[in-house]
Amino acid sequence: MSVSEDREVTPTVQPAVPSPIADPAPLGLAAFALTTFLLSTVNAHWTSGNSAGTAFLGYALAYGGAAQLLAGMWEFRNRNVFGATAFSSYGAFWIGLFFWIKNAPAATGHDLGWILLAFAIFNTYMLLFSAQVNLAVFLVFLTLELTLVFLAIGNFTDGGTGGLSQFGGYLGIITALVAWYTSAAGVSNGLAGRIRLPVGKPLL
Repeated sequence: MSVSEDREVTPTVQPAVPSPIADPAPLGLAAFALTTFLLSTVNAHWTSGNSAGTAFLGYALAYGGAAQLLAGMWEFRNRNVFGATAFSSYGAFWIGLFFWIKNAPAATGHDLGWILLAFAIFNTYMLLFSAQVNLAVFLVFLTLELTLVFLAIGNFTDGGTGGLSQFGGYLGIITALVAWYTSAAGVSNGLAGRIRLPVGKPLL
């Protein structure tokens, strides 16, 4: 743009402001909670005798897997590295578990134990960092850590059918309930209405 014969003025370009999006964490937590609950009822032997024990499989792929993975991608959009890493990783966990169960031979040895151990290692440092988020999120990762540890040990020692794995199933049910509460808190607080569920302060 020329305003005189000897001076050029460059117009100021305003950077585009990205439009805000809703918090994807309640969706990711709800997807994690429901799928964890369905699988944990199998591990806790609640479905023995009246169920094939595979009700969680479709939801592991569509809800626990795909919905969590989408929530993780939206957390990247929100520049939330913790949420993006957590939801994307556990979304991929459920998708991977779906395909592993569908394709695993009848005798799998300790394969599932190694999978659970690997995710317990990942969950350990996520548990540490979750202490900087809030108490509710920390409790999700704490109960999940215990669940993964007991299920991993159970798969190595009793093939996933004994007492340790069953106890891990009960811990998984508790994990699901805590995750559901945290999801509900995110929904209620996102509405900014009269019903507000507390999540507690960060521990660190």
